[in-house]
Amino acid sequence: MFAILGTLIIWAGIALWLLGAFAFLVAAFRENILWGLAVLFLPIAALFFLIVHWHRARNPFFLELWGIGIILVGSLIFHAHLPWPLG
Repeated sequence: MFAILGTLIIWAGIALWLLGAFAFLVAAFRENILWGLAVLFLPIAALFFLIVHWHRARNPFFLELWGIGIILVGSLIFHAHLPWPLG
C-alpha cells in the first residue's frame, strides 16, 4: 500500500519538475529567442540564465526544486522504487 502511495508521489514530483522545466524554458524564450535556444541546447546556459535573469527564472527554478524534493520524499520515506531503472 505504501509502495503505491510512494509511487504516486514520485509521479507527482516528476510532473511538477517537468512543469518547472517547461516554465523555465518559456521564461528564457520570453526574454530573448537566443536565450531560449541557448537554454534548450546548452546545459550551462540555464545556470547563466538563472543568475542573470533571476527575476524571471526564480519561480520555475523553485518549482523544479519542489518537484525534486517530492521525488526524494516519495522514494526515501515510502521506500518505493523509482519508475525508471537506475542501471
